[in-house]
Amino acid sequence: MKRIYIASSWKNKHGVEMLTSLLREQGHEVVSWIENCNKEGLGGFSFEEWVKTEEADRSFVFDINGATKCNLFIYYGPCGKDACCEMGAAWAHGVEIIALWAKGEDLGLMRKMVSTWYEDYREILKYTKSFCKKL
Repeated sequence: MKRIYIASSWKNKHGVEMLTSLLREQGHEVVSWIENCNKEGLGGFSFEEWVKTEEADRSFVFDINGATKCNLFIYYGPCGKDACCEMGAAWAHGVEIIALWAKGEDLGLMRKMVSTWYEDYREILKYTKSFCKKL
């Protein structure tokens, strides 16, 4: 079993949940920030209020640990600044990074952190099957 972290945006929630489920069917452990946030919740606060809470601190640590202590990091685009920061943290920790390209993706030079860009989630699944054998 390999530990995988998927970084993305809330706007990709359903796609990330689908990919998480499919990767788990392959036998991988997927660290899900979506499941963590659903568990932690915003507690009835606005985001600006919530980000100053202990729950937000726990979510931050969860996400950073997910990104830096995984065997494989998947960037699921397009997404925003948080996912890009997580990708940078993963890259700095030597984690392999692959990505699912989406129309409108606007990453600049930092796209070089990604070893391979895929245009279809099925290509990601094919790769993760072989990735499990490499480690």
